[in-house]
Amino acid sequence: MFTLVKKIVPRKNSEAYQGYRRSRALLISFGLSLFLLSGCAAGPDFVRPEAPKVTRYNHEGDPEATASVEGLSQRFENGAAPVANWWKLFNSRQLDAAVAQGLADNPGLQAAQSSLRQSQENLRAGSGVFYPQLSATFAENRERTSPAAIGSSASASIFNLTTLSSSVSYALDIFGGQRRAVEGLAAQVDQQRALTLGTYMMLTGNIVNTSIAIAAYHAQLEETEQLIALEKDQISVAEKQFQAGITTYAAVLTLRLQLKALEATLPSLRQKLSQAEHLLAALEGKTPAEFQPPAVLLTDISLPRQLPLSLPSELVRQRPDVLVAEAQLHAASAGIGVTTAALFPSVTLNANYGQTSQTMNNLFNSASNVWGLGANVTAPIFKGGILRAQRMAAIDVYQQSLASYRQTVLAAFAQVADIVRALEHDAELVQTEAQAVKDARLAMDLLMANYKAGTANYLQVMVTDIQYHQAKINYVQAEAQQLQDTTALFVALGGGWSNDPEAKAEVYLHNK
Repeated sequence: MFTLVKKIVPRKNSEAYQGYRRSRALLISFGLSLFLLSGCAAGPDFVRPEAPKVTRYNHEGDPEATASVEGLSQRFENGAAPVANWWKLFNSRQLDAAVAQGLADNPGLQAAQSSLRQSQENLRAGSGVFYPQLSATFAENRERTSPAAIGSSASASIFNLTTLSSSVSYALDIFGGQRRAVEGLAAQVDQQRALTLGTYMMLTGNIVNTSIAIAAYHAQLEETEQLIALEKDQISVAEKQFQAGITTYAAVLTLRLQLKALEATLPSLRQKLSQAEHLLAALEGKTPAEFQPPAVLLTDISLPRQLPLSLPSELVRQRPDVLVAEAQLHAASAGIGVTTAALFPSVTLNANYGQTSQTMNNLFNSASNVWGLGANVTAPIFKGGILRAQRMAAIDVYQQSLASYRQTVLAAFAQVADIVRALEHDAELVQTEAQAVKDARLAMDLLMANYKAGTANYLQVMVTDIQYHQAKINYVQAEAQQLQDTTALFVALGGGWSNDPEAKAEVYLHNK
């Protein structure tokens, strides 16, 4: 149970020796009896909540695949978890580089890593309670005593006092209060690890989403600028027709209003592009002034065709926010044990040994030896109901954490269900917009042929060209939304960290 720096044994057959033997026998028997009682811990043993029994996310059932666009669709692999480094499925070197930069330099991730290391050190510190506490003291004092304090008329004396001692104490955790406290610290480590994983997961998702948005804004700006150029050509033709008396001035004004409305969209698009670039700079740990926006094109980002769809029972074991709620529930359970153990006595074994002498020469003589063995028992008798109230409060905290856990699980399932349906609708919208682009292109080609044959005028050609570019803008927006919802699915399923041996080894969790 505890160790002494030096074995203390008085001379045999002496009165001190007999007292020493009786004290040692009493202390050993007392310690053994308490050790036998210390096998259990107060409070409930934590059991992970059972996973939901449902096998699908949507009431009507989960789809097997989305609508086909140009012969290709996204297929859902039921029971599959996201792969490690899921962003590589987009086959974009720019995306890969952006994610790597963010994982290396993002301050938020570094802060989460530091918090994780702090919680781990707190756990190590708390675990020290299970070991004997040994301390040593050396003191050199010069003292003056007054015999008058004990009723003596002798003269005062001045002397030196040298003390060298060591002490050992060991707290017997009979009712498991310390074990539950350390269990709570371990739960805090689990919570912080899940928070760090969540930070890692959200960082990768935000970097991919922001990069997709930048590429989409660039594509929209390009199409919008071409559309504005066509609108200006159309106005020029209309003005000439008005001068020739072929059309009315009202038609010219209508075209000018359309042009101004179109030009008014440019500042908003450029502002959104700037905001997205500044956000990406912050995610990668740089200021906007030193950040070079990536030259990523929407056409260079491939849409993943095979999508994982983890089972609901697996989702609660791999999604960081659910793991955070579970760790909080575990800590609350341990808190019940801590407050329950506080209702019972606490026992501490202690021993000390040392030398005390007025001169250094006699410090190590046997006559200077001092030692002691003992046990301290502290029991709460009357606390005004404080301890029981604290225990009931701990139980309420557990019930609150349990409700929060259930709410987190429900929100997670709802999010996955929303994204699955969103991908279905995204594919339908992309299919519709892709067909609109094809139809607009075909109409433009036919009208161009008629124009070359002299059966259509140039203004009609420009009108169909404008419709074609407008259809392309709508298609770009639908395509970007489909890519971002695909990213959201990977994130909602936990980000793939559970399938990454390096992430399990906490390579991503400890900044090098």
